Amino acid sequence: MSLLIEGQARAFHGGNWDYPPHNRASFQQLQQLTPTVRLSRGSGPIISLEQRLQNVSDIRYTNTKGQPRSVAQMLDETYTDAFLVLKNSCVITEEYRNGMRADSHHLLNSVSKSFIGMLAGILAVQGVIDPHKPLTHYLPELENTAFQGTSIQQALDMTAAVKFDENYSDRRTDFWQEAAVVGWRPELVDQDLPKTLFDYVCALTEQKQKNGEHFKYRTVLTNVVAMAIERATNQSVAQLIEERIWQPLAPEQDATVAVDASGFPYFGAGMNACARDLARFGQMLVQNGDYNGRQIVPASWVEASLRGDDTVKALFAAGDYSGLIPGGHYRNQIWANADRKILICIGINGQTIYVNQTTNVVVVKLSSHPTPADVPLFQDTFAAMQAITEAV
Repeated sequence: MSLLIEGQARAFHGGNWDYPPHNRASFQQLQQLTPTVRLSRGSGPIISLEQRLQNVSDIRYTNTKGQPRSVAQMLDETYTDAFLVLKNSCVITEEYRNGMRADSHHLLNSVSKSFIGMLAGILAVQGVIDPHKPLTHYLPELENTAFQGTSIQQALDMTAAVKFDENYSDRRTDFWQEAAVVGWRPELVDQDLPKTLFDYVCALTEQKQKNGEHFKYRTVLTNVVAMAIERATNQSVAQLIEERIWQPLAPEQDATVAVDASGFPYFGAGMNACARDLARFGQMLVQNGDYNGRQIVPASWVEASLRGDDTVKALFAAGDYSGLIPGGHYRNQIWANADRKILICIGINGQTIYVNQTTNVVVVKLSSHPTPADVPLFQDTFAAMQAITEAV
């Protein structure tokens, strides 16, 4: 076990580290910009990824404007840093750009959330946590806050009541205020800003909706689930991810996660890893939680995440991101389309793990989009990925 703080907080040159063009470099250097905790790969053997290389550049798809495009054009136009395709656990395409290498870390943004979602499944099936119990069962400090009455499942599915604005274009919105707690927005740090993510959560008192009423994507919900997990297990959530998920994947590299002043990891958006190890995580999802002969995440949890139910599908269809995954839903911190048997881990600025269980294909793309939530860029990327999974 080696969970070490990797650096000291530094000034971000006026907080512009994630603005273009600076993010093209900074997304590969977060450990040098902010304190992080290391998820060790451990001392076990690496499960190698065999290679059966083929060219996917000429695979065609239709973009959101109805225009025929190629995968090569998509990669050129979507600020690609890393691109990797697995078919039947074998690497068929691997490409790095913008100075990135196979062993380079890259900021995952909200792809991080899916690791918490899968950890929650491990603990739920083992009876360590009950997703249907309220967060206050594990965190009584949240009584009389905006999380009153919110269940862990509602937090996992982004249907909780808390008022929390995740408008990325407004640099003073709640999302960026929370990110400021881990040093990501130094210009927002003042004497009134909570010093830790837990203090931040406890300070949220307003509700925007009834619990379970609407799907509304909010990073704070991932962090509060991670807090409940820590309280239920009396273990660091970083240690749990390391022991229960990261090391069982037999990865090539360590991973890191940004932390607040107390050392609590920002799994809402702060994980960093290399593309090859993310492909291993994707392959585990292809195989319903099994990897290298070990059931890492219970199959029932992965299947439930993929299947969803009528409620989460209806709430997603009525939400702001319905056009991102047509016919899809959001469950257990992962995006899905049950009919196509697609699972997707998504992070702002173009981070993606795209899993097609029908064709046993995983596509990993790490990017540095100029803006956080450029929906057309994501839609074109997903269309290309779907075409790849069907063609190879």
